[in-house]
Amino acid sequence: MTLTQLEYLVAVDTYRSFAKAAQSCFVTQPTLSMQIKKVEEELNVLLFDRSKKPVMTTEMGIQVINQARIILQEAERIPEIIQNQKDEIKGELHVGIIPTLSPYLLPLFITKFIEKYPEVTLVVEEILTDEIIRKLKDDRLDVGILVTPLNEKAIVEFPMFYEKFFIYMSTKHPLFTKEQINLKELDISEMWLLQEGHCFRSQTLNICGEKKMENARLRFESGSLETLKRIVEKQFGYTFLPELSTIDMESSRKKYLKPFQIPEPMREVSLITHRSFIKKRLINLLFEEIKAHIPPHLLDKNRGRIINI
Repeated sequence: MTLTQLEYLVAVDTYRSFAKAAQSCFVTQPTLSMQIKKVEEELNVLLFDRSKKPVMTTEMGIQVINQARIILQEAERIPEIIQNQKDEIKGELHVGIIPTLSPYLLPLFITKFIEKYPEVTLVVEEILTDEIIRKLKDDRLDVGILVTPLNEKAIVEFPMFYEKFFIYMSTKHPLFTKEQINLKELDISEMWLLQEGHCFRSQTLNICGEKKMENARLRFESGSLETLKRIVEKQFGYTFLPELSTIDMESSRKKYLKPFQIPEPMREVSLITHRSFIKKRLINLLFEEIKAHIPPHLLDKNRGRIINI
């Protein structure tokens, strides 16, 4: 049994499709199928139920593939050990980042990181929290940047900074003239929200506690904070914004920003990895580079009240 064959097994288990697995491994489907069949004959077990759509991994297959993932992870540590001994900083790092962080956080550090480490390739995906976790567990990502705590046993969290929530409020709103907003004064039926799946949506609803949206006359849910801001500016109501999105905001738009009364709600942003992660040196360098370019006041955990997802 070879490492390549193990990679094929893991790919089919990940994609639940022989065709997609072959594509991800850059081989033809007949080649991949033949190699998997050889493994099954060698072990004298059926690893995949091909009659199901999508393809299902058998109970025995689950155990075999879990061990295959461990073997492949350990094999990947060999070049990392050699690079560390040679003091080389190079390789490819696959990063997942949530949409409410990506446009505001990436510009702060990504150019400097690439300039400082020219032999490192960053592959960045803007995806939702659940997909980041799933891809980390499937070894399709090396690291995620998102909001914590997650309470996932297989995930290791490295908190980096803390950003407050702000209210972005229409000038037509009756509370617009107030300097600070008391949460109890807000009518949740006037709020514009992100779509299901965004952790920022979950945190927003957690801030609002027991308040409900059933009385809303119009409910529009977007995948973009920028869309929500435009609606607030042109129409009515309000939305919540994370602090990073407000720092370089145009002066003409800052009039819509309203802080909460103390203690202000806040979210924890972390770098996360799978518990058995590799590429530790590259991940540590990424962690340090991000923290070095974050506005210093965002590093203070005691500025507000952390809201869970």
